[in-house]
Amino acid sequence: MVPSTLRTPIGANTSVIPSRNVARNTGEGETDTHTISVVIPVYGGEHTLAKVVEELNQYREPSRTEKGHVFRVCEVVLAWDHGHDGSERVIRHLESANSHVRAVWLTRNYGQHAATMAGIEASVGDWVVTLDEDGQHDPAFIPKMLDTAMTDQAPLVYARPINKPSHGFLRNTASRVAKVILSSMLGNTSARVHQSYRLMLGSLGRRVVEQTGAGVYLDVALSWIAPTPSTTDVLLRDEGDRVSGYSTRRLFSHFWRMVLTSGTRGLRVVSALGALFACAGLALTIVIVIAYFAGSDFPHGWASTVIVVLVSSGAILFALGTISEYIGVTVNRALGRPLYVVGEDPHRSALGRRPATGGHGDRADSLPPDLIP
Repeated sequence: MVPSTLRTPIGANTSVIPSRNVARNTGEGETDTHTISVVIPVYGGEHTLAKVVEELNQYREPSRTEKGHVFRVCEVVLAWDHGHDGSERVIRHLESANSHVRAVWLTRNYGQHAATMAGIEASVGDWVVTLDEDGQHDPAFIPKMLDTAMTDQAPLVYARPINKPSHGFLRNTASRVAKVILSSMLGNTSARVHQSYRLMLGSLGRRVVEQTGAGVYLDVALSWIAPTPSTTDVLLRDEGDRVSGYSTRRLFSHFWRMVLTSGTRGLRVVSALGALFACAGLALTIVIVIAYFAGSDFPHGWASTVIVVLVSSGAILFALGTISEYIGVTVNRALGRPLYVVGEDPHRSALGRRPATGGHGDRADSLPPDLIP
């Protein structure tokens, strides 16, 4: 019997749920098989983690997606983040019972993003999928996400839930507002689709993790190499009565750190405010001069005081904004944001593999018939 934490919400549109038979054993060779590393940060998964790994085991053998891409889960990386329950015992048992399960033991609680990045760095697959430990993310959507990546030639694909997460109205609303702020005001255009259920090219994911500085969130770092990721519609499953590891204070801290690591646009706001204040001071000066010659009467000293305050404040803020621009250069270096990232030839990477048509899948870099000698 499936635990309540892994059930699909009642009344959900099950037509989007991929069939469990879609990804089936193909009996084909490994030449064009996409290998997938699944990374799961573990904090409080004592009662759900084993079930998640069990669901992933169905993809241990080469399987085929709806669009014919052959893949298999080559490993499941469990990054233990010093949780509050007996998750470490479950990890040890899963690692001893399954040859493809590997554990990454962090020395203390670093947080979900840091644990996820540690797992990505330890991965070896062509692709990396990140899942939550609570079973809310259905592994049955992994084939669909791979199809999206191959169709769109996208190195990064986020799950896009079509039903509301079971976090409560306040948290869901706060999450939406935070994403709007990050995408609209701070220039992180991909923030609206950020999810912890994601698929990425393993080589690029590992390279980003290696270069990212301390405190930078994974999705912010991924936006440096994939500013316009693709998305796949998924259904989130109910978390049941599992207690969230995030308090209100931790959620706000999470948001604020994302703001600080999202780039230097916030620093440029200071320069913009300075220019705005200075323009307002000049505009007011013109209005007062015109009013003076028109015979209007102002309190003695009022006009000059307002003009001096506005112009001086504008000059100070503009100067601070200029200084902030120089600080921004240092901030970008501290965040580990690379000037460039060297990847692979797309036609020779995992993105270049065509759906299997026979004993082995066709390679996208094979010569067209008219060019074959």
